[in-house]
Amino acid sequence: MSRREGSLDPQADSSISPLPHLEAKIRQTHSLARLLTKYAEQLLQEYVQHQGDPFGLPGFSPPRLPVAGLSAPAPGHAGLPAPERLRLDAAALSALPPLLDVVRRHQAELNPRAPRLLRRLEDAARQARALGAAVEAVLAALGAETRGPPVEPAAAAAAAAAAATDAGVFPAKVLGLRVCGLYREWVSRTEGDLGQLVPGGPA
Repeated sequence: MSRREGSLDPQADSSISPLPHLEAKIRQTHSLARLLTKYAEQLLQEYVQHQGDPFGLPGFSPPRLPVAGLSAPAPGHAGLPAPERLRLDAAALSALPPLLDVVRRHQAELNPRAPRLLRRLEDAARQARALGAAVEAVLAALGAETRGPPVEPAAAAAAAAAAATDAGVFPAKVLGLRVCGLYREWVSRTEGDLGQLVPGGPA
């Protein structure tokens, strides 16, 4: 193996040939992201089922309320270098747990007899932390710098909680739907980004 073939270029995507331990780390993290993508879809469906009308009705399009400290993946996300995409993934995953905790507290008040939903929300917060830490470990193994989220997650969650509480029950439900949707989007995006680094994965 030449020196070039045995090196890691953090700017590369599917063309990199990671060392065995790095390849294993990427595969393991990708498998976790793939599993959590399925769980995130289940969480969103469970959430909608417990919100009542008009949630879940055909044609219902809830307002896309802004969520403090977190937005959906940008349209140009896929065109960024792999390390930058993973940094954005890690930042979003670190912002999600306190937001999911806010949603869980709202739902504990609105749907106290929905223990499975509350458990899924609690699990999602823990799983987002675990996936975020795993992505940061991949970044470190790639030799790429890690940057924290632009907004302190706890502050973002507090702002979201205050806005939802002040606005009433319906906005609180919409906020929860938005957070669950963002959780699904970012976990799925992370799965896709890691999949491009798995040898033999999509280009």
